[in-house]
Amino acid sequence: MLVLGVGAAHAHDHGMGTHGMALFGDRDGLYASHLPLFRAPHDHQVVLKLRLTDPELERALRARLDGKTALWTIEPERFELSRLGPASAAPLRSFAADVFEGHFERDGKRAHAGARFMVEQVIVYRRLDPAAVSRPEARYLPVGRFLVKEIDSRPDYDHIVALSAPAAGPLTVRKAGMENPQDRLEALVPVRGTVYFETGDLR
Repeated sequence: MLVLGVGAAHAHDHGMGTHGMALFGDRDGLYASHLPLFRAPHDHQVVLKLRLTDPELERALRARLDGKTALWTIEPERFELSRLGPASAAPLRSFAADVFEGHFERDGKRAHAGARFMVEQVIVYRRLDPAAVSRPEARYLPVGRFLVKEIDSRPDYDHIVALSAPAAGPLTVRKAGMENPQDRLEALVPVRGTVYFETGDLR
């Protein structure tokens, strides 16, 4: 399912930079979620389905991630984030990245250097609105056997949740400030645990 949100990048905003991403997945696939801010060049929520060009590394990494909630991240080579948008004249098909166990900017351990990722699908691409108001509910999008929160408020939180089985569709739960709403999600779907939860970057 291709979910392309509102707010494609303006022509003058190319978003060149190092766009760190949370890496998650299982034996069925690999996914990456851009770690956004409310300022350029990182002001887009982007979720990708990826494939490694090295099949042995692909199998090993999927096995390491399958059924786990430990955080992994990637630090890609510099590129223009707008190349992942639906209107790009030069779509980004692949990129090299270092793979980290943990957060690449917060004492994560480099597990693989220079891994080559192919972009199989852009699942979410939407620009964050710095003038967004706080919303009372949080909406989650299904991505394989995971849920990714739609970032649509300010302040807001970035949240990736691992499930035991895929969700049938998007879910909405009540917010309680910036608290992790995992308990409310557990009432709706079989939650395995939280892969990533961040509030500080989205104030």
